[in-house]
Amino acid sequence: MANFTLNWGLIGPGRIAEKFAEAMQAEGVGRLMAVASRNPERGYAFADKYQIETVHQTYEELFQDESLDAVYIATPHNFHLEQALAAIDCGKHLLVEKPLTVTAAESEQLFEAAKAKGVFVMEALWSLFLPAYQQANAWLEQGMIGEVGSVRSSFGFVVPRDNSDRLLNPELAGGVVLDMGIYTIATSQWFMQAEPDDIVAQVHLGPTGVDETCALQLHYPNGRASQLLCSFENKYENELTLYGSKGRVVFHSMFWGSEKLSLIGNDDKVQEFECPFEVNGFEYQIRHVVQCVAQGRLESDLMTHERTLSTQYIMDEVRRQAGLL
Repeated sequence: MANFTLNWGLIGPGRIAEKFAEAMQAEGVGRLMAVASRNPERGYAFADKYQIETVHQTYEELFQDESLDAVYIATPHNFHLEQALAAIDCGKHLLVEKPLTVTAAESEQLFEAAKAKGVFVMEALWSLFLPAYQQANAWLEQGMIGEVGSVRSSFGFVVPRDNSDRLLNPELAGGVVLDMGIYTIATSQWFMQAEPDDIVAQVHLGPTGVDETCALQLHYPNGRASQLLCSFENKYENELTLYGSKGRVVFHSMFWGSEKLSLIGNDDKVQEFECPFEVNGFEYQIRHVVQCVAQGRLESDLMTHERTLSTQYIMDEVRRQAGLL
């Protein structure tokens, strides 16, 4: 197992895929061997930049490449289900950029197909693998702030008005909840470790019909609650705070990729934790996939299928309340 590695292929060589390719500098993440793009020029440029050996002309050609063990899917999320099913049919292990699919029902379909084929699949919610999040977990297990009673987070930037852009395009499953809100919801679920009893969403729809700002309250058992904001229209603090009976933990801006967090007691004493990335932060989730596949797992024990579905069910309900489902 010490010499185990994965040969990766990648589809959708855009901005997020750049981070994946850069993370290949780390140890234990495998090798990026092939890329495919709907735009051949982009595919060749990406391959040249990252010294990738093979450029496939179609996604299906890449999925059928027998030299590849796994595929990272970095295309817009409305394409994920179709592309992931095609890759699974070719026996490829998968890391699929968040959100895994557009709805929980689609994710259930994908997981069932992967299980039937005997391949690993995981949603690429990279934040949960970062050292800052593992440190926060350790503090919580040690009881440093007591039981988490509430969570507050925000993720918001003013997005340029380009109605054809993926973020604002309903044909590409645009909208702030699936793009930014997923981080606020997933981290709330991560630290609350429970399903909400009640979901209350106030959503503003923009001129293209997608959700552009969402204020969300998740009410959990025993009176616990989360207050979450996400927006394409406003710039927020972009921090995540966990509140407990003995103090709080603060993930500083930008919380989804934080390299610094603070433990603040009720006496206002502060303990800082600095956790710089090895490369850019993507390496931790990629390495985790390699380890899971080496152990013969079909599912991560950290980013479980259940965790993905839990977040998806909440996003479905938010979008349902907004009239989008």
